[in-house]
Amino acid sequence: MSGSYGQFCPISMASEVLCARWTPLLLRELLCGSTRFNDLRRGLPRMSPSLLSKRLGELETAGVIHSVKGAHGVKEYRLTQAGEELRPLVMGIGAWGQRWVESEISLNNLDPQLLIWDMHRGLNIDPLPERRVCLQFVFGDLPVTRQNYWLLVDPQSGVEACYSDPGYEVDLFSESSLRTMTAIWMGLDTVQKAVKDGRLNLTGPREIAARMQEWLGFSPFAQQERMVG
Repeated sequence: MSGSYGQFCPISMASEVLCARWTPLLLRELLCGSTRFNDLRRGLPRMSPSLLSKRLGELETAGVIHSVKGAHGVKEYRLTQAGEELRPLVMGIGAWGQRWVESEISLNNLDPQLLIWDMHRGLNIDPLPERRVCLQFVFGDLPVTRQNYWLLVDPQSGVEACYSDPGYEVDLFSESSLRTMTAIWMGLDTVQKAVKDGRLNLTGPREIAARMQEWLGFSPFAQQERMVG
């Protein structure tokens, strides 16, 4: 680890391992189930590949993760017991942020790729039809080349986040600003209110549109009681 506080205090020593830039967010991704380099990059789109490699190496040296060969020989990163014990600490930071960081500050940091990636891993397939479902999200406030994203839901293979057209007939079109959908995902807004206010337009079968609040993949911190606006 680069940089040392030069103190024997356990908080100091742990901080040298865990508090380097991007490391807490990398731990978030690992704790949320990402194991492959490309999937980690999807959850950290603004982190350079070289820095991601460096941080993974540091965590492996510290015994927080270990690497294994997964399917088709692809390298995967798995949490060790030491890494898994970080779960309540990392998630506790997220809970604190949801409770105490003003929503206006949070909603100034918008990222459509990260939002779709987070939505895909939290999506609840149970309220959806028992067949392949293609959901398209259109963020009209973004440049044309960055407006369209898809979630492909399959009862057998799960949920896939798509940043280009997967080529299937779309079952539901969701049109909103990126800010509106991010606020809904974070639990700061609701589908019903956004539709009523005209900030969210849903086009598709009622059986899918009417239950969006149920199937949408929400932030794991969405249910936290907020202490600030």
